[in-house]
This record gives sequence, C-alpha cells and structure tokens, in this order.
Amino acid sequence: MTDSPTPTISASNEDILVQSLPTVSRLALVYAPKSAREQTLALLALDARLAHLLRHSREPMMAQLRLAWWRESLGQSAEQWPNGEPLLALLKSWNGHHGGLAALVDGWEAMTGPAPLFAEALETMAHGRAEAFAALADALGRSQEREAAMKLGRAWALNDLAMRLGHASERETARELAQASSGARVSRSLRPLMVLHGLAARRLAKGEESGATSPAAMLKAMRLGLLGF
Repeated sequence: MTDSPTPTISASNEDILVQSLPTVSRLALVYAPKSAREQTLALLALDARLAHLLRHSREPMMAQLRLAWWRESLGQSAEQWPNGEPLLALLKSWNGHHGGLAALVDGWEAMTGPAPLFAEALETMAHGRAEAFAALADALGRSQEREAAMKLGRAWALNDLAMRLGHASERETARELAQASSGARVSRSLRPLMVLHGLAARRLAKGEESGATSPAAMLKAMRLGLLGF
C-alpha cells in the first residue's frame, strides 16, 4: 500500500483536539515522541469524541446514529473523507491503518444499552479499546507489539470503567474483570498507553480521582512514560 501524504494540520486545530482530551489523556500524550504524537493524539481524541457523543445524546438511538457515522467513516479510505473535520484530517497520519478503530466505535455503542450493563457489554468496550491500541501499534510501525498494546488497552478500559460507570453493579463487574487483566511493557513510541493504564489502575486502587492526578501520580506517569516501568 502506498502511503498518502499526511495533510498539514493547523496548530489551532491540533490545540482544539488536545483540549478535548480528559486530563489524564493529555498527560499521557506528553510522553509521545514527536514521531508518534499525531497518531497518538488522533486515537485519544477519537476516544474522547465518542465518549462525548454518549454523554450528550439524550436518547440511545441518537448516540447510535452518531456512532454509525464514525463507523462508516472509519470503514472508508481516507481519500473518501469529507474536508473540514479536524479529527479525520489527523487520522490520515495513520496511513490506512484507521480501520482497526471501528472496534472502538463498537465498544462505545455497547455502552448505550440499558442499565445495568452486563459483563458482555463491558467486555465489548474493553475489546474495542484493546483493538484501538493494537491499531495504533500498526500505525506506528510497531506491529510486533500488537499483543502488548492490546493488553494495555483492555486493562485501561476495565480500570477506567470501574471508576466511571454510574451503576454500582456495573462498577463491581468492571472491577472484577480488571483484577483479572494485566498491563504490559512497550517501546518508547507506545509509552503513552502505559501511562493511561498505570494512572487508571492507580485511580481505581485509591478509589478517588486524585489517584490519577496527585503529585505521586505525576511521578508514576513520568516513570512509566520515560522509563517504561
């Protein structure tokens, strides 16, 4: 496959995408080397965008329709994408590997079901983030690290869900699944994924948001991002 030229992304559009990220995702992005920054930002911004769609859709059907647009777009070649969407423009930096992100859309769609969500829905979400992390490894030329990236994506998803879900039984199910999952070590270009997982696990262990934002958490992020352990 011939790589298509990566479009120039204006600083203002990239800044907008960075500002759309949750605090922990912005912190993780800091540890992306320059060669991996655009691809990593695109993944994190897509995840944040899909979460935003769910939070701001009053009916599950509306969320599903909006998610369907993203699924369809990710199933197309980049040349077919409409102009004017900064996130799609940034995803062109993936050089054709964006199709693997469709599983992330499926994961977020599983979250639109009626509460309490069953374990199958949480597993679908975990699988979606795992596949997205693996797709990032492909996009960065690190396909040999797909399995490690998938472990990080699954563990991040479950630790995150165990703190974020609104129903007590959902959180408990996610916690049980998270306890059976594990992280992995990856190379420098994928270290932001270790930061995401490490801080989500620390937040769950502490049982409070500051578990991912305290000075001790910042030191943990630095260790993971720079040293990989």
